[in-house]
Amino acid sequence: MDSLISSAYTQALEVIGSIEPRIADATRQELADQRASLKLIASENYASPAVLLTMGTWLSDKYAEGTVGHRFYAGCQNVDTVEALAAEHARELFGAPYAYVQPHSGIDANLVAFWAILANRIESPYLQKMQAKNVNELTEADWETLRGELGNQRLLGMSLDAGGHLTHGFRPNISGKMFHQQQYGTDPETGLLDYDVVAAKAREFKPLVLVAGYSAYPRRIDFAKMREIADEVGAVLMVDMAHFAGLVAGKVFTGNENPVPFAHVTTTTTHKSLRGPRGGMVLAQEEFAADVDRGCPMVLGGPLSHVMAAKAVAFAEARTSQFQAYSQQVADNAKSLAEGFLTRDANLVTGGTDNHLVLLDVTSFGLTGRQAESALLDAGIVTNRNAVPADPNGAWYTSGVRLGTPALTTRGLGHDEFDKVAELIVEVLSNTQPGTTKAGGPSKASYVLADGVADRVKAESAELLDKHPLYPGLVLG
Repeated sequence: MDSLISSAYTQALEVIGSIEPRIADATRQELADQRASLKLIASENYASPAVLLTMGTWLSDKYAEGTVGHRFYAGCQNVDTVEALAAEHARELFGAPYAYVQPHSGIDANLVAFWAILANRIESPYLQKMQAKNVNELTEADWETLRGELGNQRLLGMSLDAGGHLTHGFRPNISGKMFHQQQYGTDPETGLLDYDVVAAKAREFKPLVLVAGYSAYPRRIDFAKMREIADEVGAVLMVDMAHFAGLVAGKVFTGNENPVPFAHVTTTTTHKSLRGPRGGMVLAQEEFAADVDRGCPMVLGGPLSHVMAAKAVAFAEARTSQFQAYSQQVADNAKSLAEGFLTRDANLVTGGTDNHLVLLDVTSFGLTGRQAESALLDAGIVTNRNAVPADPNGAWYTSGVRLGTPALTTRGLGHDEFDKVAELIVEVLSNTQPGTTKAGGPSKASYVLADGVADRVKAESAELLDKHPLYPGLVLG
């Protein structure tokens, strides 16, 4: 099998290089860079060769706007097969009544969900005509009224600095412009969600949509409590599980920590901890299935058939006992990473983790998140800066660095090695000083990393990574 995989990629790159050699070179270099780096970006992973190869086929050439059996283009029988299989695997994997696998990304999935909820819950004769395809009966005045009805609904989501996502009502994002929005945060002392505070805010604001889920909150959520809050105020509970979908699929998050039985609509990406291709998906209860199914033409155009095929392959992989073991190791490794930081007196938001990510507050090192991110990259450690609650440096410079364990767990790193990763990160940050601006004042961007530290850390990282090669057996000719 290794020789088949090596041959497939070698020949593919030769074909690419015959047309544009710089693209082939960049692709080869990306593999080399990923093999040589400690990749700790929480939203990244390594898809399997089977998933990657599935995306490079002639399925890419087919337009298939519409849904299975109801396309706007002829000749979509094979795309129908692909989409149906991906949806079937998704339903079985997550125990969901309905799955929509067309979204190209997480934000697409969230937009489909938002508009499906609006279409489902807004009682409007104009909307009913539109859904019944009597669009031509609507006058410009009707459309103006409908835009007002759909564009002034209320959404309550987790704030960005507390760990929420841009698409959860952040004002510069389209979600913050679509809705009259407010946001809930976390306890200023513990950094944890306070469900009583969320409930009080929901009672006061009375949102149509209550969004749960996160991109930088290092703890689990009780979705039964979130559903209780939503039901009390008559809201639709929408859960964005893009970051932790793999922990749900892998049966690490069960009971009240599994959002799918409690949410009216659940959205996710298909990469990150789920380890599939870059893309999105919407899961829904039957009540919302017909509205979500209108994702095209409501939000989306032609689905990416080759990516839907890769989703089907990834979901099939995730339905195995091996994936469940992997998912548990992701969570165990996150605890090991957190413990490694805490034993070295580093400051973690919420004091630890019980999911797949750790949020390191770097102000104790005298750094901004941007300085820390850049210094770590110099040492071959790939992370991303991230805001912390009530961040004084804002969303660009930030005061934190977000670290995730899915990718390095895929490579096979375990407890002791993640402790070593924490040691290397602390070593880099402890030997980094803020730079100065041209005017001589303190800089939030520039930094000075002590001589020799980057090379030393790269060498120690190489020892870890050499024991766990990325795509073992893949040799490019």
